[in-house]
This record gives sequence, structure tokens and C-alpha cells, in this order.
Amino acid sequence: MSDNAVFRIEGVRKSFGAVAVLQGVHLDLKGGAVTALMGANGAGKSTLVRILSGVYPRDAGTITLSGAPFEPSTPAEAIRAGVVTVHQNINDGVVADLDVATNLTLDRLNGRGARLFFNPQRVRREAAQVASRMGLTIDLKSSINDLSLADRQMVAIARAMAHEPKVLILDEPTSSLSSAEADRLFDLVDRLKARGVAILYISHRMSDIRRLADSIVSLRDGRITGRFEGPDLDYEGAVNAMLGRKVSADAIAVREANAPVFRAHGLKLSEHSRPFDFELGEGEIVAVTGLVGVGKSALAEVLAGARMPAGGQMMLDGARYVPKTTGQAIARGVFLVAKDRGISGIVPDFNIYENISLPFLRRLSRFGISSRGTERQRARRQISSLGVVCRSERDEMHTLSGGNQQKVMVGRWLSEPSRLLVLDEPFQGVDIVARRDIGEKLRSSANGRATILFLTELDEAFEVADRILVMSEQTIVGEHRNSGIDVERLLSEIAGQSSQQVSAI
Repeated sequence: MSDNAVFRIEGVRKSFGAVAVLQGVHLDLKGGAVTALMGANGAGKSTLVRILSGVYPRDAGTITLSGAPFEPSTPAEAIRAGVVTVHQNINDGVVADLDVATNLTLDRLNGRGARLFFNPQRVRREAAQVASRMGLTIDLKSSINDLSLADRQMVAIARAMAHEPKVLILDEPTSSLSSAEADRLFDLVDRLKARGVAILYISHRMSDIRRLADSIVSLRDGRITGRFEGPDLDYEGAVNAMLGRKVSADAIAVREANAPVFRAHGLKLSEHSRPFDFELGEGEIVAVTGLVGVGKSALAEVLAGARMPAGGQMMLDGARYVPKTTGQAIARGVFLVAKDRGISGIVPDFNIYENISLPFLRRLSRFGISSRGTERQRARRQISSLGVVCRSERDEMHTLSGGNQQKVMVGRWLSEPSRLLVLDEPFQGVDIVARRDIGEKLRSSANGRATILFLTELDEAFEVADRILVMSEQTIVGEHRNSGIDVERLLSEIAGQSSQQVSAI
């Protein structure tokens, strides 16, 4: 542990029911330094941030700020003590119905020592001072509702800066910023470092971490699994520690693709991202891997019609493919197994066969009446082929384990033929047995379509894919046939050390 830590976190634990989310976290934040925190989904980052910002109480452990106990029971108490957080959700940092000036001074207006009468001139004058220190050029009279996502993010950050914090926590702060806006933020972070502020920077964007980090801490399953300091930070080591193990490639019977089903040319996920090309062949399974936040889910949504790309062209079976809704994508034979089954997938109070049939009711109906017998028969086939553990297809979804719910979701989209099957983190929250069952089913049913999976865990990609693409900074930076893979090169690409764009065409 560091002797010059401004903010010291020792043995912090937090559980929700029987689920232990943080399991004895030890972390020191030094004044005048940036500590980058990396962790996959579910590692416990958000819970830790909420404890530090006064949203959640901790179950055990101690936290000290400048040597004194830090015990906030509300976010306002944390801010008054000098610990300020800029949350990833922009709506947590701004009030949409107010103007920029009021947002920048809102905490002063509501805090201790606030004046009895509202003075618009004084508010704009103080807001102008805050904006000037931040380099913010947005019209202070503008409503937050009228601002772009990036401008809202900048206002949220500027509002946090107005507190002149001792500790600043930035949770994915550049996720909505252009490169020029990110540079302004980096300059501000440099100025705060020079003033002795301790900064916890949560990000998976390796360009951010390379630019800012004095040290890197890796978090996995609620525990710190790696600490990296010194002039030459071990970025690949940080990635390995975040994943929790040394990655190795296990051999599978890699298949060659048949004729292309899907082609993308000059595809852009956002206005400021680099364009990229790739294609998906019939019968092959392609895994797209990379750190959280590099654009994998955005690309999955573009393919499935849930999001429009910022540029480029897509072709499906030789014809132009421009789906504006998921319904249009489904009509063309493009199905998405969404990342969050609880929000975008299952209907908990529906039974198994109703969940499987839900997107295809029109196809299963005559004169507006669906055939329950046909629905149940289709569900029984998927239950059998995927090994869903249940009493019958009539079981309600909320009675199933997470792994069996995920099998049902995959079975839903395998119950009808598709041309392109898109799966976003299909193994998230499932055990090794369910993962293997789903992977084997995807490979055994791959003929007649192209399959693309978006995965953070490399072991999952090695188990199921014929080809692996690497994403970084919203573009494809690497391509690997899943046979004799150079794992070190692949990890370098994931860690952002390979900036050369690779086309998969």
C-alpha cells in the first residue's frame, strides 16, 4: 500500500443477497496521479463507484480521505467531503429541463450557504467562470435538452469540476466525446493532476489509458487481480489480469467459409470512428472480440437494424441491406440474440414455448390465430437439442436458471432459418456446461447461414469460432483464422497496440 495515498480503500466488501459483488477490495489513489481501473462486465466496477460516491453503503472495510474516515451516506455528503464522481450515465450528471448555466451552478444553488433569492445574472457570471476553467464554449443559455450527447457529457464534467475535488472519479468519460472534446478533457485532467487531485479513471479505451494513466488496476469478480505501475506500463498484463487467466487457444475443427452472405464496406459506427470492411461467409462462425466499450454491441445493433451506422454500405446476399428496424432485419433473415436477456430478451411471465414463438407469431398463425400445438412442438425440439433443464415447454421463464434462460433465447432464434445470426455476449452469465451446449449447437447448425458472435472472453471465441476479428476504438484492427493463432499478437491488438486497420474482405 502507498504511504502517500490521498484516498485509501481497504478490504471493502459488498453483497446483494447471496451474491458477493466486492470481495475485499484494496485500492490506493495518490494525489497528482491517474489510476486507471479496468474490469469486464460484472467485475464490480459500478458497485465500487456507487460506494465511493455515497450511493451504496459498504458491508465491510474502511475508506479514508486524507487520513480521516470517509463515511458518506448520500452523494451530497461525498461531494462535500471532496469526492466527486462523473457517472457513465450522462443523465446522472445534468438536469435536462434546465439551461447550461443553471446546471453548472446547481450544486451551489442547492447546497449549504445558498442564497435565499435566485439571481440569474450571478448564476450566469459564476457559470461563465466554471465554463472558462473547463474550456467549455457552449451557449450558457441553451437548454440541456437541445444539446448533443457529447455536449451534455461536457456539461456534466464541467459541473463536477466546479466542486474543486480532492478525488475525482471519471466513469467512461469519453464514451460520447469526439477526439477534440476528449483532448479538452485530457488537458483538464493534466491540470487537475498538477493541482494534486487524485483521479480514478474507469475506461476500456486503451488510447485513454495510454494517454493518462500513471498506474493500472485490474478488477475481476470483485477482487483486485493486478496492479501495474512504473514508466513502462504492462498493458497486455493488465488485460490478462482483467480476464483472470493466461489466454490460450484450444484447437477446433476450423471450417472454410462458402460464398459470402454479408459484406460491409467503409462501415462507420460513429461520426469520428475509422471506417472498416469485413465479410461473413455461409457456414462459418466469426467471433468479434475486444474490450468492453470498443463498439462490439454497437456493431451488433447495426447488423440487426437496432441502430443506423454513421456511414458505409452493407450487402446481404448480394442486395443492399439498410434495415431501419429490427423487424425489417428479421424479414431479411437477420436475427439478434441480444446482450441483456432480462431487458431485450425474455418475457419472465411467459412460458418457454411462448418466448420461443414470440417474434414469429405471424408465421405461425392463420387468420390471426396461432397454433399452440405447433408452438409447443417447436419448443420441445429446441429444449431437446439444447439440453434445456425444465419440466416441460409450459414452464414459465422466471422458474429457469440463467443458463437455461439463455438456451431458450438461443433456441428462439434457431427455431426459424436465418441468413445471418448475430449473438451479443451469448455466454454471459452462464456456466461452462451451458456454454459448451450452446457453442456445440451453434456449430452443428451453422450450415445455411453466416454466424457472428460478439465476445469479450477470448476462451469463448477460441471454443466456437472459425475466424476471430479484433475491435478497438470502434473499428476492426485484426483478423485471425482460429488455427495456430499468435495469442500475443491478438492480445496486443486488443490492448490497442496495433493501430493498423485490417480488412476481412
